[in-house]
Amino acid sequence: MSLIHIELFTTLDLVAQAPGGPEEDPDGFPFGGWQAPLLDESSGAQIAAAYDGTDALLLGRRTYDIFAAYWPHVGDEEGGGFGALFNSIPKYVASRGAPDLSWEGSVLLGPDLPAAVREVRERHEHVHVVGSLDLVQTLLRERLYDRLDLLVHPIVLGVGKKVFDGGAVPTNLTLLEPPAAGEKGAVMLRYGLADGVPRTGDMSAPDLGLES
Repeated sequence: MSLIHIELFTTLDLVAQAPGGPEEDPDGFPFGGWQAPLLDESSGAQIAAAYDGTDALLLGRRTYDIFAAYWPHVGDEEGGGFGALFNSIPKYVASRGAPDLSWEGSVLLGPDLPAAVREVRERHEHVHVVGSLDLVQTLLRERLYDRLDLLVHPIVLGVGKKVFDGGAVPTNLTLLEPPAAGEKGAVMLRYGLADGVPRTGDMSAPDLGLES
């Protein structure tokens, strides 16, 4: 069974809409492309390292259309090596419609999305979800992921679609490695899905180890 990795670029207020460009998801959102001024060499290396071993992509319709319009036309050595990777591995697409899946290796998932994702998990080792916020909401709600990577950037937008809009359920996660910051202040947070649900407690309880 594979591991499902969710990779998201977010702001401090957890907006993850249209980091890549103004045309990515412009509906009522004036900050498309907010990530570009904050990219640096360290962040790029962190992103590249996150895709080591990836053997399938899981994409929502909007992200798929953006990728399919770009990556098939990128050479193997261009785009930081992502062209060779993305063009060679299967792409599984979540859509309620009938999209044009002309990008080689693309497969439309069935209408029962949780069941379809579970089938994908049986075929691959490392499946990555890129962007695709609507799809991410379903995966978060169904706890159908193993790792959640958030590259958090030092800006607050106040508007836009957020990581946990409509998809949050009580969930425990564990930090997989120490946070790593880039030169421009973006911080990579890597969490793994953990068992159980959040507990409650009393801050005055003696087992907290707080001095009186």
